[in-house]
Amino acid sequence: MDDQNQMGQGPAVPPQAKEEAKRGVTRTRRAAQDLGSAAGAMADEYRERGKEVWDDTLDRVRSFQDDSKQYVRENPTKAVFTALGVGLVLGLIFRR
Repeated sequence: MDDQNQMGQGPAVPPQAKEEAKRGVTRTRRAAQDLGSAAGAMADEYRERGKEVWDDTLDRVRSFQDDSKQYVRENPTKAVFTALGVGLVLGLIFRR
């Protein structure tokens, strides 16, 4: 009855198995922390890259807007007739 626990429910867990289980839990926790750190670093990297792309896009849009304003100031007649043409085409498309 040496290898049975006091409740009579089967063999007791050897101390080596308990220690090995504790080491496994410790390794698992450490691996989870490492994975969390790596995921956080990647998220920061992608967040920074997204911010750079967003800023670049805003600069391009502002530049396009400024160029468009300058074109309209230099060519008001062309701009008006172009806008009328685009409006007419869109009106015909959406009427159907």
